Amino acid sequence: MPISSLPSPHGIGTMGKAAYDFADFLAAAGQKYWQLLPLGPTSYGDSPYQSFSSFAGNPYFIDLDLLVKDKLLTRAEVNACDWGDDPRYVDYGKIYASRFTLLEKAKTRGFTRDREAVAAFERENERWLPNYALFMALKRHFGMKSWTEWDDEDIRCRTSGEVIERYRAELREDVELFTYIQFLFFRQWEALKAYIHSLGIRIIGDLPIYVAMDSADVWAEPEMFQLDEHNVPTEVSGVPPDCFSEDGQLWGNPLYNYEAMAKDGFGWWIRRIGGAQKLYDVIRIDHFRGFESYWAIPYGETTAKNGRWVKGPGMSLVGVLTGWFRDLDFIAEDLGYPSPEVVQLLSDSGLPGMKVLEFAFDSRDPSDYLPHSCNFNSICYTGTHDNAPLALWRTEADKADIAFAKKYLGLNDEEGFNAGIIRGGMSCQSRLFVAQMQDYLGLGKGCRMNTPGTSSGNWQWRMLSGDTPKTAVFRYISAEYYELYLYFDRKRELGIALLSLFQFTGVTVCCSPVQRGRLPPLADHFHVQQ
Repeated sequence: MPISSLPSPHGIGTMGKAAYDFADFLAAAGQKYWQLLPLGPTSYGDSPYQSFSSFAGNPYFIDLDLLVKDKLLTRAEVNACDWGDDPRYVDYGKIYASRFTLLEKAKTRGFTRDREAVAAFERENERWLPNYALFMALKRHFGMKSWTEWDDEDIRCRTSGEVIERYRAELREDVELFTYIQFLFFRQWEALKAYIHSLGIRIIGDLPIYVAMDSADVWAEPEMFQLDEHNVPTEVSGVPPDCFSEDGQLWGNPLYNYEAMAKDGFGWWIRRIGGAQKLYDVIRIDHFRGFESYWAIPYGETTAKNGRWVKGPGMSLVGVLTGWFRDLDFIAEDLGYPSPEVVQLLSDSGLPGMKVLEFAFDSRDPSDYLPHSCNFNSICYTGTHDNAPLALWRTEADKADIAFAKKYLGLNDEEGFNAGIIRGGMSCQSRLFVAQMQDYLGLGKGCRMNTPGTSSGNWQWRMLSGDTPKTAVFRYISAEYYELYLYFDRKRELGIALLSLFQFTGVTVCCSPVQRGRLPPLADHFHVQQ
């Protein structure tokens, strides 16, 4: 459940009341984890996977009601803004037009008042914050153009410390603004995180494997990336053509200069994971296979067809991260068609991989994503942000795949399609099961978070305040299906053998919850005034 998707009267989910209410809801429903999308500031396309910084927080998530309470804004100022017409979707254009105007007013009232706390915050984050604040100030100065298009080559290429300090002085007001925005973000985030922890819930965050070209990360440390003498990429990231896309996917991120990174023991990566650790308890590493080998596409290509596989750092990097951050849990996003080398890297790392149920029921090929095939060292999902919600998948997937799912899991109208899929995930051996909120709510068309390979209409879905199911539904499903897990855990050999029969017979091997009582209908749990 992304922060952006929480209900809010101000156009996008925030770290305010709805986030606290949702945490209360999860605790009351017996849940132990809340998985989020990346929390960084978004750039063109509004994707959380294309951020201006690996360390900064998204200004859109700063709760305006909390700023009113802190006397940094007035209620009239907040209410005067146009946040969009449809509470189901984020209107990023209107958010962008209003949010920073309000945050500038907050900075005018609060920067001097909070000077000591801001100074302490700057000291704690001196490795990244000064570069980020100056980077954003420079983007404003140059009309929000990508840094590769800035008119002044000296600052674009950071030719001297004198140039950097001259611009820092010239753009002092904006540098202070973006510093204060981060101060506000982390103050709100740390309070929310502490509250979530007090409820016994851990936070799973997402770490994009690549950083955006138009980011403070690349501008400040170009030597860590595969750029030429003019700071232009030589090759960029993506994935090759497959059955989903004949052109492949051209992501366009700059590739890492792993040779340069290795010189100091991958300090750049240690700092990056250290920054993520301030936000999350568990980190899902996106596109884990890129550590084994990555698809490199010549810069300037319009598709991903003409790329090539290049060997990655493998365990020389992964081992450093798992060894350095022993108190941090990782999840390896190993989806797709992994090569034997990727399988070996995952095994060597000891990290849990992912099992996605929407990929399990391909009627043409055997799958190790089927519930009975999921090993303990894995995380099972109904789908990810890149997949359709179950209700939409049911209408879009091959009919033979849906028929296989129905037969395998013994799906029926009384239990419900979504509840049956969730039952399958909860009864597998994976150490953790995660479902999209849309799947619990039964939402389908118009509620997909992202469609890979498309550039518009993504990252907009929001939960309405009346969407949330009663905690009793979650607690009922969780408790009943956990009993299934314990049953098969006690009877492991028999359980696995019986589950294996599913793919051939469709037999339901134990009492499902609906046989003891019909699942109660969904109803709202908390309300936020729209």
